[in-house]
Amino acid sequence: MTMRRAPKKKIQKLAGDALRIANLAQAISQAGSRLEDQDWQNLLDAMVAKNLELKHQAVLDAAAEHVFTNLPDAYEILIESIESKATADQIKDGDSEYEIILVAAPILAWSRFEIFSGSIPAAILKSLTTSWRESLLCKGVQVSILPTLYSIDQLPQTYCDVNDVLHHTAKDYLNNKPAIAHKDLPKTVPFLADSRYLLGVVLAPVNSPVFQWQMTPSPFDIAKAKEATLLIWKQRAHAEVAHLLPGCGFEFLLPEAYYSACREADILIRPISIRSAVFYLTQTLNVEASDLGAVIGRFGPETHPGQVDELRVGFTLKNEPEVIYGVIWPLYQQEDEINALIGPSIHQMDERLGEIPTLLTESGVTNINILEDIFGMEYCDDCQAPLYADAEGELVHPEMPDDAPPEGSVHLH
Repeated sequence: MTMRRAPKKKIQKLAGDALRIANLAQAISQAGSRLEDQDWQNLLDAMVAKNLELKHQAVLDAAAEHVFTNLPDAYEILIESIESKATADQIKDGDSEYEIILVAAPILAWSRFEIFSGSIPAAILKSLTTSWRESLLCKGVQVSILPTLYSIDQLPQTYCDVNDVLHHTAKDYLNNKPAIAHKDLPKTVPFLADSRYLLGVVLAPVNSPVFQWQMTPSPFDIAKAKEATLLIWKQRAHAEVAHLLPGCGFEFLLPEAYYSACREADILIRPISIRSAVFYLTQTLNVEASDLGAVIGRFGPETHPGQVDELRVGFTLKNEPEVIYGVIWPLYQQEDEINALIGPSIHQMDERLGEIPTLLTESGVTNINILEDIFGMEYCDDCQAPLYADAEGELVHPEMPDDAPPEGSVHLH
């Protein structure tokens, strides 16, 4: 499981439920037996569920902030508990009782054109629902897919928002109402490569398996079973997704629990974004990759000095100071920054190249500048696009040269 990053908000005081939640997470981290662990876990889950139901997001944020800063051994425990309760629950419908879980089906897409997000036509939604149910779920398990193809900017952002989507969608399905399309979604910042998401709430009879790979017989090769399930999902959903994403190359990821699937998509889109950017710039500007430069900056929340949440790669023309395009490389694990910039090495004297310099070098970009400073995660006031560091350490808005061809004139796949 990938490491979750610290909350962005700086919260000074801890009291009430936030303190109780933090202390329970610490108690689990110190438990000496599984029996004790489960007892504390039940209490923590109940406290988290209560605050999700009351929409007390500030309480959850305060507890997470305190634990991250003061009780690091308990941080993963707490976040896993919050994520689990936000995305899964039990619900009754008459005499029937269901396990419900919010699932995300990520799609990695790349294109010279704008990558679609927004409302899904009813006929395509119906076909996707059938494909999802038949290729991914066990017999008797139902799913309600939300009628929106989401960009990462449009996904529910807080734990309470996620929990709200889970319960409203499940209740609407059980009441034979269509899933509600979210209105007034934020505008998506365009990237050459980006993730898109189908969200669905799965309803399974209590104590029954949910996903088809859970039916894998002994010796339980789950990885192989998941690969087979993903292949069927790709085959069944390909035509509908191709219709939603015209002019795009795309790759399916396995639908899984909301937070796990989103993190996996964030990680796997990173190398695609680097390669897509180099290809786009060379084709659009009619230059060789060796004519490009890259400036890599570390970025983190100003509330946590020294913390790095993402790397931003600004592309330049060789020997020119202006940043013409940018790519974000989000970080999740403790060692992510080192692996991305330097790379692992058994012997200290070995020459090392991290993932980003390796990708750039393999793509033909050899003029690479890694800045030492950590910058605040700033965005353009007008269009909300992320700002990138130039070679002098100034945060700037990427601007293509004036003589660059208009958008839509180069295919990227």
